Amino acid sequence: MRVAIVLNTSWNIYNFRKGLTERLLEEGHEVIAIAPRDKYSDYLEEMGCRFYPVHMERKGSNPIKDLAYMQQLYRIYRKVSPDVILQFTIKPNIYGTLAALPLKKFVVNNVSGLGTVFLRDGLSSRIARLLYKFSFRYPGKVFFQNEDDRKLFLDKKLIRPEITDVLPGSGIPLDKFKPRGFRRNEPFTFLMIARLLYDKGICEYIEAARILKNRGLAVRCQVLGGINPDRNLGVPKEDIETWVEAGWIEYLGTTEHVADYIEHSDCVVLPSYREGTPRSLLEAAGMAKPLITTNIAGCRQTVDEGINGFLCEVKNAHDLADKMEKMYHLEDGQLQRLGEASRTKVELEYDEEIVIRKYLELLNEHLKS
Repeated sequence: MRVAIVLNTSWNIYNFRKGLTERLLEEGHEVIAIAPRDKYSDYLEEMGCRFYPVHMERKGSNPIKDLAYMQQLYRIYRKVSPDVILQFTIKPNIYGTLAALPLKKFVVNNVSGLGTVFLRDGLSSRIARLLYKFSFRYPGKVFFQNEDDRKLFLDKKLIRPEITDVLPGSGIPLDKFKPRGFRRNEPFTFLMIARLLYDKGICEYIEAARILKNRGLAVRCQVLGGINPDRNLGVPKEDIETWVEAGWIEYLGTTEHVADYIEHSDCVVLPSYREGTPRSLLEAAGMAKPLITTNIAGCRQTVDEGINGFLCEVKNAHDLADKMEKMYHLEDGQLQRLGEASRTKVELEYDEEIVIRKYLELLNEHLKS
């Protein structure tokens, strides 16, 4: 079977869908990777994929550029004639579905998070919701990464219930993110892993770090993630430099070896406003780290309160600081037990194998139909 995998970056395919891609190749399927070209495009070809580059605007909604992107997908789909098209992230989901429609291809979409489309109410968000409603009439299957997102689409009548299903995020490879032994750091180290977007709760994390420092707690509050150039969505570089100079946080930049940073943290924090299922928390849990995150869709599923971490109120820096202080005061044995519970939770609920098996079952069903 010829399977197309379509995403907004080659990096995304390689880092988050590598396990699925490898399994498809092992099963004898031909895999077509479609994404903007970056250095990871070569890695995908080395794995055995056929790679087709496209140009797309990752942020914003420019109708002319979005239509051009849809036309690129249509031409590729017509040329390679995939039996199944697996699409991830907003623009591939919407425009890829419309591109595949006249070709009558079997499309499987994955809603990996709703982002600003449902957090804000600007013109671009309203247009995106309309496009969702129109395009999501046509896929053969749509996977959501949490039940809250699925319910939202159903409540807003954006999709037919019979084509929906829920996956445990993108899953994580348990052999890659695994415990490396318990050790409490001195000073106690919190780590936030996310792009520096306002909607990720970066401002609340900074304020919580400031509160903890003012309370006299010996903590390190680190941030690992890229700076977003869009000032409407992301924190300006100057603000980050100000926070670093004030001693509230340590900015670690970006890395291809996130597990090394997780290993040297005591607790991973994500005060996001909404997620699909946050990969950073799953990776940290896989490495037996306690978690602190917001009690909102996508995040709350990763934490069993008091068992493997704590939930805090969204957009509430003081509550976040209280939960971080609570974690700080745990004895070593308590901290270790929370981390071990995190590992157990991802083994039972978020193993990448669960996600891969679901996709393979769907492909087999389609092959028989």
